[in-house]
Amino acid sequence: MDLGLDGRTAVVMGASQGLGEATAKQLAEEGAHVILVARREDALREVQRKIQDAGGSADIATCDLFDSESRQSLCDLIENLPRIDVLVANSGGPAPGTAPGIASDTWIKEFDAMVLGLIEIIDTSVGRMKSAGFGRILVIASSGIVMPIPKLAVSNTLRSALAGYVKTLSEQMAPHGVTCNMVLPGRIDTPRTKAIDAGGAKAEGVEVDEIRFRSWAGIPMGRYGTPDEFASMVVFLVSVRASYITGIQARVDGGAMKSVNV
Repeated sequence: MDLGLDGRTAVVMGASQGLGEATAKQLAEEGAHVILVARREDALREVQRKIQDAGGSADIATCDLFDSESRQSLCDLIENLPRIDVLVANSGGPAPGTAPGIASDTWIKEFDAMVLGLIEIIDTSVGRMKSAGFGRILVIASSGIVMPIPKLAVSNTLRSALAGYVKTLSEQMAPHGVTCNMVLPGRIDTPRTKAIDAGGAKAEGVEVDEIRFRSWAGIPMGRYGTPDEFASMVVFLVSVRASYITGIQARVDGGAMKSVNV
């Protein structure tokens, strides 16, 4: 199946590892020119090298969502690209925390980065896409907006706020050929998942494999997903083939979320 991505330009945030890296690689394999975005230039250079060694095309741009000047630099870059067809808005998750008891300054800091920061970058991209008559906005969120995850109160709350924005934006942009969707990862075997499992094992004084086996028991497929499995959904939704799909929240979770709707 030709996904119609050859020759297009895709900006992929969080591209230095995990879900973002896997997505960037698959987009490059489909012929897209990929702008790799993350905080660490050295890690981005390594992903760029892998893409180029495989025959793909990639540039890099550093951005720290917690730094307003850094966000503005990324917006300026997007404004000045010859074209932008795809934005994969992928941000790291905030530190764990339970409700109530999270300090106000934590809420403000995380909201500024995870919600306002992403909205700034999304809006800049949408402006370019609208005038071109084509575009794909894809936000990587979390299963926590469907089934809140214990001890991740900040993530559950702020990603839900972003979901409301993306759904609203999808209605406004649909007449202009711009789709806006979210993909919700369940437990995908990324460095973040490994770190969470390691932290759980340390806290309980057990082997990390025990923590992983417990997690697998709650997933009908009996395992974590792979970053490539997740990226395949993202790449389809940003393709020409997904032209009539907008405003959705697609789950990639091995059947773990039990709710019927959304």
